[in-house]
Amino acid sequence: MHAGLSLIFQNLDGRMTDSEMFGHELALAARAEAAGFDSVWTPEHHFSDYQLTPNVPQFLSWVAGQTTRIKLGTMVTVLPWHDPVRVVENFSLLDHLSNGRAILGLGRGLGRIEFDGFRLEMGESRRRFTEYTEAILQALERGYIEYDGELYHQPRINIRPRPLGSFRGRTFASAISPQSMELMARLGVGLMVIAQKPWETVEAELATYRERFRELNGEEASKPVLCVFVGVHDDPAKAQEMRDVYIQRYARSTVEHYEFANVGFADIEGYEYYAGLAKNIEKHGLDTFNGFLADLQVWGTPDQVTAKILDYVERTDAGGVLATLSYGGMPYAEANANYDLYAREVLPVLQAHDVGGDIGVPYGAPTTAGAPAGARTTPG
Repeated sequence: MHAGLSLIFQNLDGRMTDSEMFGHELALAARAEAAGFDSVWTPEHHFSDYQLTPNVPQFLSWVAGQTTRIKLGTMVTVLPWHDPVRVVENFSLLDHLSNGRAILGLGRGLGRIEFDGFRLEMGESRRRFTEYTEAILQALERGYIEYDGELYHQPRINIRPRPLGSFRGRTFASAISPQSMELMARLGVGLMVIAQKPWETVEAELATYRERFRELNGEEASKPVLCVFVGVHDDPAKAQEMRDVYIQRYARSTVEHYEFANVGFADIEGYEYYAGLAKNIEKHGLDTFNGFLADLQVWGTPDQVTAKILDYVERTDAGGVLATLSYGGMPYAEANANYDLYAREVLPVLQAHDVGGDIGVPYGAPTTAGAPAGARTTPG
């Protein structure tokens, strides 16, 4: 199974300078290949301490220069904030710089502070995401971009450097609401599963997505990529403390950044699902919801963490897992220890778990029974 590293560049609570934070996170990225990870990913965010990740392709180009093997992914590029031409150019260039290692992660955005900062209407995001995705994916296959939609109009223009290879099977999108999952099936892209819902709900929605993808595209979708926050320690009590302090702090920062308690989502086209979430928070309280988000993540001893991740993988039929190991105001020493123990004890077992191939493997791909520990069925 593909097992990657996600870096989120959080700088919460004013405990360090931005420069200090970047020095730490870049050091983790620089040694990811030697530590055995199959990929490095980062999300896109702007204008706050939540995540200082305003230019993901630029960061991934830096990683490409530090490495030779690992893949490079966005979790995600938020399309309504970009000119689609530039997105296509950025990923075509990244693919050339990395010799074909780029993975395109797409999303439509949720943070009001970010839409306001870019002077954009949130209510247009679903329509823009749909049109931009169609235009971008067509351009990466054709080598030129041309589109005439409701909101996006682009006369034909060539993309240079020309795309190095197809992005089919290496394009994933974040989708939380059932409506977004339907949209991703129609657009023909894989899913990135971010732990924000009860797993039984995720299982049911993924089954619906898979069926709709097959109906609409005449083929199986790529198995989803699972994204989790991990706290691992040889001492169970210390691992529990990581959950109670750092995973919980990350959960709170997510609620704060996205304003999950804002019932005003009901008045924004495409965000009605989050209005229901806000009402649920209003009923049960923010502390309860923060705890719920934290409990969806993974913590424990190496054996416990491995077992929990593999349980999630089996439940979602995931083709890969991305672990965030530095987050929530975690001090350097603890983040480094978390990273090293995960890489040493958990990562090899995950990679030995056969899901039928590397990232992008389709649903239904055959697995190899009895694959030996550390074996892979395809290159990572």
